[in-house]
Amino acid sequence: MNVGRITECRELQDLTGVFEDRVDAGRILARLVMKKALDAPLVLAIPAGGVPVAAALAEAMACPLEIAVVSKITLPWNSEVGYGAVAFDGSYQLNEDLVRSLGLSENMVASGIEETRAKVARRISMLRGDRPLPDLATHDLIVVDDGLASGFTMLVAVTALKRAGARSIIVAVPTGHAETVQRVVLHVSAVCCANLRHGYPFAVASAYRNWSDVSEAEALLTLLDVDRKQAN
Repeated sequence: MNVGRITECRELQDLTGVFEDRVDAGRILARLVMKKALDAPLVLAIPAGGVPVAAALAEAMACPLEIAVVSKITLPWNSEVGYGAVAFDGSYQLNEDLVRSLGLSENMVASGIEETRAKVARRISMLRGDRPLPDLATHDLIVVDDGLASGFTMLVAVTALKRAGARSIIVAVPTGHAETVQRVVLHVSAVCCANLRHGYPFAVASAYRNWSDVSEAEALLTLLDVDRKQAN
């Protein structure tokens, strides 16, 4: 069951509407992460929705914030449905069962991969510029998103970070489905999930009282604000 490697707020289990917004969620999540004995912790946000959560968590922990750009490969007719994901290093993984069940052609999949790679490259340029990632082997990484539904995007991020030299990875999310958290923890050192939920239907958004999509521009402003605070 991996219970010892999964940390949650028991009082929040299976509840909805538990966070005011992503900033509130990040602060609550920080209380769980700070219980871990971490060596040189480094927070890595998955943009765009993970950025405000990660910024609040990094501020509460007084540790640096970076980003790990990963993006879903979505259907042309439904941008909410992802059949794979592309990571910051250009690598990708496909949900082969979903690709088959949807009857997607090789050309359609190849086009989706290239479009998503272009999106990832644009986000890296916008949010990181030409700054290289720090030496991941010298930090305990805390990888943050605003929630875990299928967990596919998070696992693609984890795989890419390991390939980049990560020595230790903790996944930290405000909310997540219990089955997904159990799958993800098999690939990382630990998972911190404040609001663990069972059953279906499951939606990340239902954990928040105030929810809206985070734009790339909003993510950039949040990162610039973090840089400004750290410089002062």
